[in-house]
Parts: sequence; structure tokens; C-alpha cells
Amino acid sequence: MGTAPRPLIGVTADTAMDGPHRVHQAGEKYLASVITAANAIPVIIPSLNLPGRDVLSQIDGLLVTGGYSNIEPWRYGANSTGDDCRDARRDETTLSLIPDAVALGVPLLGICRGLQEMNVAYGGTLHQRLHDVSSFMEHREDNTAPLDVQYGLAHAITIDPGGILATIAGTDAQMVNTVHRQGIDRLGAGLRVEARAPDGLIEAISVTGSEQFTLGVQWHPEYRVTDNAFSMLIYQAFANACRLRQKQRWQ
Repeated sequence: MGTAPRPLIGVTADTAMDGPHRVHQAGEKYLASVITAANAIPVIIPSLNLPGRDVLSQIDGLLVTGGYSNIEPWRYGANSTGDDCRDARRDETTLSLIPDAVALGVPLLGICRGLQEMNVAYGGTLHQRLHDVSSFMEHREDNTAPLDVQYGLAHAITIDPGGILATIAGTDAQMVNTVHRQGIDRLGAGLRVEARAPDGLIEAISVTGSEQFTLGVQWHPEYRVTDNAFSMLIYQAFANACRLRQKQRWQ
């Protein structure tokens, strides 16, 4: 018998303008992490508002990536507090894909913006400018520093007992990087807190009652994923769920 085919993992796309033309793209670090850490094949899902269930029926997992844009504030009932970059087409796609993936039992891993999208998809709200809230530490990266410094381990997280992340980590604390300007304010309905930063900011969430792997993290485990044992454990747990989904999909 031949080797089983690798699972297909859908990767969400940002949109941007290339001259007069709109492009749909995903960062190489996300695509490479699917290949190297999950031993799967990444498939970019364009932000063209395709019927979510049609897309999800053909993949074995969904990676909702980070990005330079922020979710449009009106989507969680807020007014804009800045002139940050937005990506309305991505919002339209991901905010419907996420609950559909959970409903259909498609394993889901949300990273940074992906965690925030999970929260908004379930009715939660966001802090638009964490650095303007005095109770929070500095979560932004230093854009003048080399990437390895920007994505270096920056603070500890406390992992809540009894959750998916506690099972993965096997410990109650881990060190993570911090490369974000926004974060969860009010937690969405049906979501569970999986970890917090020292300042109390929610750093990881899951969907209560989900029958498949469904995890969102505020940090970036995809960056040099094979060099970090905790990041690899997250990706391997995601990959195991994707392989199970693949078997079920082909039965």
C-alpha cells in the first residue's frame, strides 16, 4: 500500500492592491508551517466570499492567519478609534467561515488576527488600541528590530487547567512572543478562555462543545515553528485532528 496523502489545510487570505489589481495572499511563514509542522498541504482560500460549506467540505483543516489589517470595528458594534489598515473582504470571508468550520467539525487554528476573528464571529468585542489602555503591558513589536527579535519570546502565559491548551502543553505556563496591537475585550458567547498574559489579557481561546480541535492563540507559533517545542505541540495537535478529519471525509 502507498503512503496516505497529506491532509489539505485551508489558509485564509489577506487582500491588497498590486498596482491597479487586487491580490489575495498568505504569508510564507503560515504556508511553510503547514508543510513543515503539520505535514500537510496548504491551500489558500481567496477572500471572495465563496460558499463556506462548499469550501470546508473539501479541506481537512482551517488555519486562520494573522495579518497587518484589523477587523472593521462596526462588526463588533464599535466606532473606529484610529486609521489602522482594514480588509473588509477578508472579514466577510473569515467571519462566516469560522462558525461554519466549527459546525461542520473542521479542525481550526486561529493565529493573532485569527483569534480576534474567532471572538468577533461569536459576538465578542476587541480593544482597538491596547497600548492606550493603562492596565495592559506593551504587546506591540519593535518594528526597528530584526524579525528574530520582534518574534522572540516576550512574556509568559498562564494556561487555564482542563482546556485543550493545557492538554497540549502539559504545563500551566509557557513563554510566547507578542506582536499585536489589538486584543479581546468582551469574550464571545460560547468561547472558553484557555490562557492569559500577566496583565490579564486573553491569549488563547477555544469553542465550548466543539467536537473537533478549535483553538485560537494571540501569539505567533508559526514563526520558526520547528525551533520551538511548544509551537510544535500546537501544530501537531492540529495536524492530528486534520488527519482524523481526512479519514472521516474519505470514508
